[in-house]
Amino acid sequence: MRVLVVEDEVRLARNIAAAFREGPGYAVDVCHDGAEALMLCETAAYDLIVLDLMIPKLRGQEVLRRLRDRKEATPVLILTAVTGATSTIDLLNFGADDYMTKPFDLGELIARARALIRRGKGVRTTVLQNGCIRLNLAEQTVSVDGQFVDLSRTEFRILEYLIHHPRTVISKLELLEHLYDCTWEHHSNVIEVHVSNLRRKLRNATDSTVLETLRGRGYRLGSLSDDRA
Repeated sequence: MRVLVVEDEVRLARNIAAAFREGPGYAVDVCHDGAEALMLCETAAYDLIVLDLMIPKLRGQEVLRRLRDRKEATPVLILTAVTGATSTIDLLNFGADDYMTKPFDLGELIARARALIRRGKGVRTTVLQNGCIRLNLAEQTVSVDGQFVDLSRTEFRILEYLIHHPRTVISKLELLEHLYDCTWEHHSNVIEVHVSNLRRKLRNATDSTVLETLRGRGYRLGSLSDDRA
C-alpha cells in the first residue's frame, strides 16, 4: 500500500511516515504544501491520502475539493486543529472520508487508515481470503490450507496487493509503485526476486494455489503456468 502524507509540520510528517513504514509497512511519500500534493497525486496512485488542513500554497480544503472535482476517489483522512460540528460537516461535504483532530494518537491514526484503505477497496474485514490462502491484516499472518506460512514484510505486501485485486494481472511496475515510495531507485528485478520467493513458499504449503506469471504482462494468483518470476 502507498500513502501520501501532506503535513507542513516537518517533525509531525516524519513521525507519521515512520509509523506507517514501521507498522503496517506501507510505502509513504511526504510533502509539505498543497500544490506539491496535487502534483504528486497526478503522477502516482495512492491508496490513502493523509491531509492537513492548514498547509501553505493551497489549503487542505482546496486540495480536497480539486481532487474530488477530478473524480479522484482515493480515501482522504483529514488532520485538523479545528473542532466543532459545523467544521466536521464541512469536511465531510468537501469529500473527506474521515478526520482526526490534533493532537492525536499515532496508533489510532494507523487503525483508521487501515480501515479506510480496506473500505476503499471494498473490503469490510481484516481477513482476506483467496481460495485456500487466508491473510489476516490485523495479525499480519498468512495461512495456506490452515498451515501458517512465514513471509517477509515485502512478500506479505505483494500477496496482500494481489488478493485485493482478484483475477487481475498486476504488472511489475504497478507493484513497484505500490510497494515503494518516490525515493526508490532500484530496478524492477527486485520484484522478480520477491515474487519468486513468495511463489516457492506458497508451493511448499500446497499445490492447489500458486502465483502465476504471464510473460511480458505481470502476475496474478492462479494456476501453475511458469516456474520463474
